[in-house]
Amino acid sequence: MKRYISTIYLSVCALALFGQDAPRWIDRAAREQLYPSSTFLTGFVSETVRPSDDVAQTRERLKREAQKQLSESIRLRIEGSTQASDRSVRVNEKEQIVSTYDAVTRTSSDVEIAGVTADAYFDSRKKVVYAFAYANRHEVVGYYKASVGTLVQQAESLLRTAGELEQSGEKAKARRQCEAIAPLLGKARAACDLLTAVSPSGSGGQQQAQLEALHNRSTQLAARLAQGVYVYMEGRENLFGAGVNIAVDKVKAALSLKGCSFTEEAAQADFRLRLNISTRQTGGSSCIVFCYADAVVELYDMRKRKAVYSDNLSQKGGSTSWDKAGRKALSDIAPKIAEKVSPWVE
Repeated sequence: MKRYISTIYLSVCALALFGQDAPRWIDRAAREQLYPSSTFLTGFVSETVRPSDDVAQTRERLKREAQKQLSESIRLRIEGSTQASDRSVRVNEKEQIVSTYDAVTRTSSDVEIAGVTADAYFDSRKKVVYAFAYANRHEVVGYYKASVGTLVQQAESLLRTAGELEQSGEKAKARRQCEAIAPLLGKARAACDLLTAVSPSGSGGQQQAQLEALHNRSTQLAARLAQGVYVYMEGRENLFGAGVNIAVDKVKAALSLKGCSFTEEAAQADFRLRLNISTRQTGGSSCIVFCYADAVVELYDMRKRKAVYSDNLSQKGGSTSWDKAGRKALSDIAPKIAEKVSPWVE
C-alpha cells in the first residue's frame, strides 16, 4: 500500500514539475492576460521540429522571428500613421510629400526596438518550439523620449556652432556643421514616429513639433550658407604690355562654380585673392611661336588675417603669333589657379 501511494505521489510531482516547466505565455488566453496590448508590445511564433532539426538553433531562430514580428507590427503602425498624415496634406506638393513619406517609413522601419525580451520553449512531447518576444510600452516610450531629447540637444549644439561660424565668416566650416545636423534629425524623426505608433497618447507629437522648428532653422541657415564664400579679387594681368582680364575672368568663372561669390568691398569678403600675371616670349619658328604665362598667386583669409595659400605658377602657350600664344597661355593657366585655390574656399 505504501509503495502504491509513493508511486502516485511521484507521478503527481512529475506532472507538477512538467507543468511548471511550460511557460504560461504558450497559451494565447494566458498570454493576452499576462501581457495585455495596452501595456506590452508582443510577438509570438511556433514551429514543429523535424528529427533532423537542431533544437537549440531552432530556438534561437524563432526568438529572432518573434522579435521581428514585434518590430513589424510597429512598422505597420508607423506606415499607417504616416499615410494618414500624408493624405491630409497632399494638395499642391504631391511629389514632395510622397518622397518624404517614403523616406520616413524607410528610416522608421530600420529603428531597432529597445528593451525587447525574447524567450523560447521546446515541448519535447509535441516536438514544437515556441518563442515569445515582449517589451513594456512605457519603458520603450521612456527610452525613445530620452533618445529624441539627446539627438535634439546634439542638433541644437551643431546649429549654434554653425551660426557662430557664420558670424565669424568661416562659412565652409559652418556648412559642414549644417550637414551633420541632417542625419541627427533623421534619427530623431524616426524615433518620434515610433513613439507615436507605440504610445496611445501619441507621445511623439510635441517632440515632432520641436524637430520641425529645428529643421526650419537649420534649413534657413543652410540656404544662407549656400550663397557661398565671398571673395575679393585683386587681379593684374599683362599681355606683353597690354592690360587684359583673360585669366582673371576665367578664374572667377571657375570659382563661381564652386559656390564662391565675388564682392567689390574688401571688408565684406571672406578671402582676398591676389593675382599678378604676365606673359614672356620663349621662341619658336616661322610657323609657330611659344610663350609663358607666369602667375604669382596669394589667397588671404580676411578673418584669420593671414595668407593660407601662395605660389608661383607657369603655363606654356603656342600659336601663330605672339598675341595668340600669349592669350592661349593666359587662358590655360586659369584652370591651374582655380584648382589650387578651390580647396581653401569650398
